[in-house]
Amino acid sequence: MVRPERFGHFGGRYVPELLIPPLQELERAYDSIGKAEDFRAELTAILKNYIGRPTTLTEVKNFAKAIGDIRVFLKREDLLHTGAHKINNSLGQCLLAKKWVKRAL
Repeated sequence: MVRPERFGHFGGRYVPELLIPPLQELERAYDSIGKAEDFRAELTAILKNYIGRPTTLTEVKNFAKAIGDIRVFLKREDLLHTGAHKINNSLGQCLLAKKWVKRAL
C-alpha cells in the first residue's frame, strides 16, 4: 500500500538533499508562471509553429494486414522538427526559465 504522506500524489521524488531547495523553487515558479494563460498560449504556439504539432496519423495497411484484419495508425513523431517527443518538455522548461528570468539552470 502506498502511503500518500510519504510518496506524494505522483510517487514522491528521490533526489540528493542538495537538490531539494532548487526543485522547490522550480515548483513555486511553475505554480506562479507555468499555469498562467499567457504562458500556456505561448507554449502552445511554440509547439505548433516551431515543432510542428499536432503530428499526423498515418495508416499502415500492409502492417495491419500482416497482423490481422484491423486498421493500424502510427502517430508520426518522426515528422517533428527535432524528430522526438522530448522537445515538448525541453521547450516548456526553457520558456519557464525565460519568464522566470533565470540565468542558470
